Amino acid sequence: MNEQNEAVPDTSAGAPAGVTVIHEGLKTLPEGPGVYRMLDERGGALYVGSAGAPAGVTVIHEGLKTLPESPGVYRMLDERGGALYVGKARNLKKRVIAYTRIDQLPVRLQRMVLQTAALEIITTHTEIEALLLESNLIKRLHPRYNILLRDDKSFPYILITGDHAWPRLVKHRGPRREGGEYFGPFASAGAVTQALSTLQRAFLLRSCTDLVFAARTRPCLLYQIKRCAAPCTGRIAAEAYEGLVAQTRAFLSGRSSRVQQDLARRMEEAAERLDYEAAALLRDRIRALSVLQARQDINLPHLDDADVIALHQGGGQACLQVFFFRGGHNYGNRACFPAQTRDEEAGAVLSAFIGQFYDDKIPPPEILVSHPVPEQDLIAAALTWKAGRKVQILTALRGDRRKLMDLALMNARAALDRRLAESATWRQGLEAVGRLFDCLTLPERIEVYDNSHVSGTHAVGAMIVAGPEGFVKSAYRHFNIKDRHAAPGDDYAMMREVLARRFRHAVKNEAAVLPDLVLPDLVLIDGGPGQLNAACAVLTEECACAVRVVAIAKGPDRNAGRETFYRVGREPFTLPPNDPTLHVLQRLRDEAHRFAVGSHRARRTQALRLSLLDEIEGVGARRKKALLHHFGSARAVAEAGFADLEAVAGISRVLAKKVHDHFHAKG
Repeated sequence: MNEQNEAVPDTSAGAPAGVTVIHEGLKTLPEGPGVYRMLDERGGALYVGSAGAPAGVTVIHEGLKTLPESPGVYRMLDERGGALYVGKARNLKKRVIAYTRIDQLPVRLQRMVLQTAALEIITTHTEIEALLLESNLIKRLHPRYNILLRDDKSFPYILITGDHAWPRLVKHRGPRREGGEYFGPFASAGAVTQALSTLQRAFLLRSCTDLVFAARTRPCLLYQIKRCAAPCTGRIAAEAYEGLVAQTRAFLSGRSSRVQQDLARRMEEAAERLDYEAAALLRDRIRALSVLQARQDINLPHLDDADVIALHQGGGQACLQVFFFRGGHNYGNRACFPAQTRDEEAGAVLSAFIGQFYDDKIPPPEILVSHPVPEQDLIAAALTWKAGRKVQILTALRGDRRKLMDLALMNARAALDRRLAESATWRQGLEAVGRLFDCLTLPERIEVYDNSHVSGTHAVGAMIVAGPEGFVKSAYRHFNIKDRHAAPGDDYAMMREVLARRFRHAVKNEAAVLPDLVLPDLVLIDGGPGQLNAACAVLTEECACAVRVVAIAKGPDRNAGRETFYRVGREPFTLPPNDPTLHVLQRLRDEAHRFAVGSHRARRTQALRLSLLDEIEGVGARRKKALLHHFGSARAVAEAGFADLEAVAGISRVLAKKVHDHFHAKG
């Protein structure tokens, strides 16, 4: 692009439209360094190139002067300090210098370099430490140009607790802070619930909380339906219960055949003693185990603890299907769709996925992958260090494992096909919504607002976000209503408060770099003209930019299909019940309503968890625990007599009278 403008011959006549566009652009191009972008008709970047040294390359060149030749992690930052990209290197200087050759980078990384305003590094002792730190930072910072694991929900486990004389069998999700043994992960909460139901029938372990356990005086319903041995009331000896715990542990660890053989032997012995009741109980337990094993539709005789990860790419997206095997049992599978994978090789996607996926999980001894992974030995060494035992990453598969991988690949392909079909349909729906409400282009960000409360109590406002790829759940926000001057149940005041807090925050950050600060292309309000006027008043006051606002009101009987749409300065209108655009708008409205109601219920539940004892002055955490352990519940404390309260360890006569008077006065 350094030729003189007047020296460029005009050959655009009869040329393709793109060539004509370039020729027109040449007439006004300046001489000197810079960056050029080729855009499609929607404004999307087709290609990014440079002439001379862009500012980002200059920043990197300056940073190279002080970079060490040692392992570490580097971060590319934008002008506001936000993370653009996080990478690791065995030699920081040699790795980062590659970003100065911008014409050799993929388009995604070219954009990243152009926006780079600062470079930061963290040195580590080894490359393994750098790899683990890179995965941790990517999950924590969500850099815009890294391959990101978006579906990053925690996986549920089965837990046999270890902090009580009578261990319980429960579902667990989240950090492993509670003592005991964890078995999993399972692909879904439903799979855990189903397994727990069967395990309770097979092994009769308790599932109640320690507080309920301590307060029981007679067996609960689970004992009556033969799903618990009732250790709370001494219906089973400690030694026998420990035997049940050991059997459960053995079954979940993969020694199921040994457990079944032992149960079958004991059933025969009971039958020979003519103890038919005990034999029938053992028979029911064996049947329960058989049902659980029958649900394991995929079993390999020589596969103990392993994860199977299959990758399929297509349509500019990628799907990773993960199958979990623990103790020889299939614990289900999960499909994941990482972001920023359009121009990436299969190995690079798998490498990034494995690092982020196991950042907060203990990897199994074997990880079977569908494609070779770059730096496979390094990743395996890092996972080995993390797990405290050897971890292998295997790609060359034969026999039964090859068949299993083919099944995982088939599931990955089918999941991606469904996602692409849904994405195309969704995108067409958003285009129709944009045309309906006079958006110049496809709406990239639609925000929908709704309120939820019960007679004004525990009021919550909710915002959900949708874009061309679907619902952006990471951008959802809920707002606890704080205005004490508004009348209870005043929906207009609630809407004003929610929108004021949201858009005041956005205007303070004018560049709108963070995703949750971007101004929307369209705002949808669940309500009628009153909510619309309240919303427009706030936006006029708080936001200098013009934002399209539409209110959606249900029909006279609040039934779907007869919604009325309101806009400022326009006549209200409805859409035919079978209009596809109406269906998209209903999905948006219903998702906002679901999120608002869920947020309200969570706030209400949190308030209900506050014990009645919290209202009594002088009853702290220790004394409250003593009262609850003695009586079993706050209601039982409220109904207790003065003498009963005084008999509780740690409760003085004065405090017992205060507690009794507190509830007596209320009565």
